[in-house]
Amino acid sequence: MTRQERVEELIKEEVCEILRERVSDPRIGFVSVTSVEVSPDLENASIYVSIFGEEKQKEEAMKGLASATKFIRGELGHRLELRVTPGIRFIRDDSLDRGSRVLGLINKLEHENIVPKNKKRPKKR
Repeated sequence: MTRQERVEELIKEEVCEILRERVSDPRIGFVSVTSVEVSPDLENASIYVSIFGEEKQKEEAMKGLASATKFIRGELGHRLELRVTPGIRFIRDDSLDRGSRVLGLINKLEHENIVPKNKKRPKKR
């Protein structure tokens, strides 16, 4: 594991804890950190978050995260043992929602292709 990967994992763990225990903004409800990408020079970090809720709640949560960014970066500075605390930005990650929709469509298609019990299945040749 490279240093960059270790820093990404450490930032992910710390931001999760900060969001859970230190940030009290009610707009930031059901937010989970899905991944973190740190630049090779360790000066910038992109934090990908998945937000549970309706579109309006997701937008409000992103506004809450934007307003808490400075506080979260300060907390990271106290917790991380790095020469420079990376600048952070939050990016909404909708991949879990898209994956859930795809699975729903697959399940729907599977149920539509089931032959009713009172009909005979075609013979295999």
